[in-house]
Amino acid sequence: MVGVIGGGQLARMMHQAGIPLGVRFKLLADTPQDSAAQVVSDVVLGDYRDLDTLRRFAAGCDVITFDHEHVPTEHLRALQADGIAVRPGPEALVNAQDKGVMRAKLDSIGVPCPRHRLVADPADVTAFANEGDGYPVVLKTVRGGYDGKGVWVVDDEEQAHAPFLAGVPVLAEEKVDFLRELAASVVRSPSGQAVAYPVVESVQENGVCAEVTAPAPDLDPAMAAEAQALALRIAGDLDITGHLAVELFQTRDGRILVNELAMRPHNSGHWTQDGSVTSQFENHLRAVLDLPLGDPRPRARWTVMVNVLGGDYPDMYHAFLHCMARDPGLRIHMYGKDVKPGRKVGHVNVFGEDLDDVRERARHAAAYLRGTITE
Repeated sequence: MVGVIGGGQLARMMHQAGIPLGVRFKLLADTPQDSAAQVVSDVVLGDYRDLDTLRRFAAGCDVITFDHEHVPTEHLRALQADGIAVRPGPEALVNAQDKGVMRAKLDSIGVPCPRHRLVADPADVTAFANEGDGYPVVLKTVRGGYDGKGVWVVDDEEQAHAPFLAGVPVLAEEKVDFLRELAASVVRSPSGQAVAYPVVESVQENGVCAEVTAPAPDLDPAMAAEAQALALRIAGDLDITGHLAVELFQTRDGRILVNELAMRPHNSGHWTQDGSVTSQFENHLRAVLDLPLGDPRPRARWTVMVNVLGGDYPDMYHAFLHCMARDPGLRIHMYGKDVKPGRKVGHVNVFGEDLDDVRERARHAAAYLRGTITE
């Protein structure tokens, strides 16, 4: 039995991928309305920050894995000490939980990153800026941020006050002059087997992933191979089990720099549900159970994933019917969430041989579902 901590859409899609494998699931969720709690039969409601709750939940599970990275590191160490398999383990996962730890670790193994350091106060931010090319500077709280939360781009010392109000350490990074954002996804098993998916282009809007194109168009094959090799090396050096997404900047001067790490299925890999032989969700499950990994190769030349964000249609049913009737080749994935403006409520995948056609169809469907367009 696989125990998944967190009841969001990633757990929901993991469960879907596990059904053909005969994998049994147990879910720790916040509420019965959580995305995955609607479809998993064995659901425990509780607080993932409470160690006693985690211990009760883990009873009977063969392995514990995650929908999110927010479980306290010390609790995961305690579960391991109890003899419970936690994958990825706490020593690996802390690098996705704490940006300061991550940057220090990546520095120690020679991974290219933006210029960075921990800063003590707004005056220290100005000192950091002056050590490079000046403002603007990117500030991040080291823990708790996601989808643009906990991240600020500041233009002067006065703006630099806001991140320190949370009372947690703050990481300063140079604002990278990048051409585009890429993501390299790999999956690694405890036995050391690993597979790499094609490197993708990721488009962000207000800190939220909006669109992914697989493979990244016009990416030099040598750079694609470099990004895949880098992700595989990080997975090995950090002893990661499961799916690792390495978010990257492709700089205008021809480099790739690591922006973030995610040690779970990731939005940049949702295209694999329909566009690859084995999805990121299935391969993550295979890895945490130490099963042979599946083929990551794409099924078609291009796949485009566009997120469906909540918009003007609180009830998407009629829009859903329209999209399915207009384009039977669409693959629409909805998460069972209440629609709220800007909230991820689903995504659309389209694959084919013509990039312009695939991209237009995916964008049209996502925009219609959101209510941005009505024809």
